[in-house]
Amino acid sequence: MLTPANLLAAALALIPYLAAAFFPRAVAGWTRALPAWARLAWPAALCVPYALVACGAGVFRWGWLLLYAALPPAIAFLLWQAARADEAQRGNWRDFLVLATLGLAVDLRWFQGAWPARLDIFGKVLLLDAGIYGFLAIRQLDGVGFDLRLRLRDAGIGLREVVLYVPIALAAGLGMGFLHLHRTWPGFTAIAVAWIFTFFFIAVPEETFFRGWLQNLLERRIGRTPALCVTAALFGLSHFNKLNHLASHFNWRYVLLAALAGVFYGRAWRRERRVGASAVTHATVDAIWSLWLK
Repeated sequence: MLTPANLLAAALALIPYLAAAFFPRAVAGWTRALPAWARLAWPAALCVPYALVACGAGVFRWGWLLLYAALPPAIAFLLWQAARADEAQRGNWRDFLVLATLGLAVDLRWFQGAWPARLDIFGKVLLLDAGIYGFLAIRQLDGVGFDLRLRLRDAGIGLREVVLYVPIALAAGLGMGFLHLHRTWPGFTAIAVAWIFTFFFIAVPEETFFRGWLQNLLERRIGRTPALCVTAALFGLSHFNKLNHLASHFNWRYVLLAALAGVFYGRAWRRERRVGASAVTHATVDAIWSLWLK
């Protein structure tokens, strides 16, 4: 569905994400120069990609447009209040309300019905944009590490955690009958495409949410090790329906392996507080799983 409207919508949805990832200081500085009302109202523009995609597919609904116009400014407003009420950045109830809303909306697919078939990834990117804008530009939460200008050290930290996690996951997954080894070589192109797509559209969004925002804030409340464990457990629980969202049973094997993975992703992030490092671990693990173990 590579229509001009969809391509324009993709550009508009990805520009905030990539600009913040590669030019974080410029984005933060630009938004600080805006008057307060404009800073809070600006993210309402995230409704435009929805309008373009939905109109082109004939599924446009005013209710969804209003939701995408109102929710991002509401997130910005809550995080603006959190910044004023919690200058020490120890974590305010508004921070966790925003995280719960974003997390449940994605995990339970609250907004999937707004999008044409196979294009609901737009909804996830728009929620990511709203969260990035709120936490980076409005809340100005420090220690997130949302910077995708990767360094060799990011790769080294990320791949070290892969080496530590994969043998444990293989033993547990094969032993439970959850993983199944496929002796195939998909080719370098397929491997590279799978890794890059996973890195930008699965690993970075999830690592930003779970490690950069959630684990980061929890550390200030309950300490490093408890925060790592709680975040890993919540990360695991978020996978209870990932293989089949229509399934009625709780996929405890997937939850267990995901929670275990979350420990290693969290270790990679907290080493130097870099989302890029944990995203390298995450993308590599997911690529291995999807190409040889799924």
